[in-house]
Amino acid sequence: MPVIKQKKTIEPTKLIVLSFLLVIVTGTILLALPISSRDNSFTHPIDALFTATSATCVTGLSVYDTYSHWNTFGQVVIMLMLQIGGLGLVTFTSFFTFVSGKKMGLRTMQAASESVNTTGFSDVKQLVKSVMIISAVCEGIGAALLMIYYVPKYGPKGIFFSFFHAISAFTNGGFDLMGIEVPGGSLAPVSSNPLVMFTIMALIVAGGMGFVVWTDIRNYSKTKKLVMQTKIVLIMTGILIVSGTVIFAVLEWNNPETIGNCGTGQKIVHSLFQSITFRTAGFSTVDISKAGPLTKLAAICYMFIGVAPGSTGGGIKITTVAIVICTVISVVRNQPDTVMLGRRISKDLVYKSLSIIVLSATVTVISSLIFVHIGNDCGVSVIDAVFEAASAFSTCGLSAGYTAVPDTFSRLILCLTMFIGRVGPVSFAITLTLGADKRPKNEVIPEGKLFV
Repeated sequence: MPVIKQKKTIEPTKLIVLSFLLVIVTGTILLALPISSRDNSFTHPIDALFTATSATCVTGLSVYDTYSHWNTFGQVVIMLMLQIGGLGLVTFTSFFTFVSGKKMGLRTMQAASESVNTTGFSDVKQLVKSVMIISAVCEGIGAALLMIYYVPKYGPKGIFFSFFHAISAFTNGGFDLMGIEVPGGSLAPVSSNPLVMFTIMALIVAGGMGFVVWTDIRNYSKTKKLVMQTKIVLIMTGILIVSGTVIFAVLEWNNPETIGNCGTGQKIVHSLFQSITFRTAGFSTVDISKAGPLTKLAAICYMFIGVAPGSTGGGIKITTVAIVICTVISVVRNQPDTVMLGRRISKDLVYKSLSIIVLSATVTVISSLIFVHIGNDCGVSVIDAVFEAASAFSTCGLSAGYTAVPDTFSRLILCLTMFIGRVGPVSFAITLTLGADKRPKNEVIPEGKLFV
């Protein structure tokens, strides 16, 4: 009998990682061409790669001012990468497959399930549609509100400005076009406009909440209850926003380089904005490089934590932090299990949370050491080098000045750090492995004895 060769398939996790690589490569090619630059010249491939990686990984770090260097075509390419990178290419392809009525294979369903952060195949189709609908509604409303400011000021160009900033804010991308007024100043030129500021803040928070949470909130009128995921995300988001606002305000209140010369109301708005953007957005209304070392240290912690899982943002995720905190509390109380909101958390979830933190810290520390070593020769302080590494890994995109260092190796390491931060250190590690553990599931492994 002829031997039938089994068709090889790509594991869902690897498929998602490869999809991000595909978008980055495509974006790099387009941005490197003269049709993307304002002066119609070729952009250095490394700089094009850096920008494409930053946009696809919704980070916001950039070696060029987005408005000054890229023309409208280049800006559209960046905007599309922000959108695709924020939601995921697998999510987009799955959505159009569902809409066209085509059936999806098992592997594709698994990839779509992992992309939208759900476990059941029965929920995939509905959740993918919810992701697209929620994104379109939030970005549409945000763009409409921003048009109130941008259209009267810039005319028809203001329509594009509004959609670009709405997409960049909702995907927590951090790219902006305000270089038309102050190159490299991020949102400082519009920091005195409450409509723009609060619209951007609302979009950042909305994108960072996670689509599972928004779907649960949308269904609250029917179910009259919220799942545990939603409760934890809402509680942790509130705690982090309030605490971040207080910390930034206290540490920078009298710093004339940041908010020291502003009025009381403006200081509070700036502090609130930075608290929200610290966790993954990358926008800024003040020059973060001029902030004090304690502020930068606090920002590193908030960036590392990030936002909710299944969202457009990065970081190790607030649910991961919540699980580890509750695990520590349970150990201190001598409880056999991790307990959160009256519910037992499985040990598998605890192990995964600890693995995420250890792998994430490892990537950040290694990147920091490289940047500190290179930064010493360029006059970059240790705290600024660590800040940049944390910002890249968490896909936050705030810069303390290190990104401007013209070092090819540093930019490639930043690209790799951003990429690992976006796809997740566990997913990246799985992609690099040759295969799963081949040991039998029923194999009994002797217990090791250690003291801790």
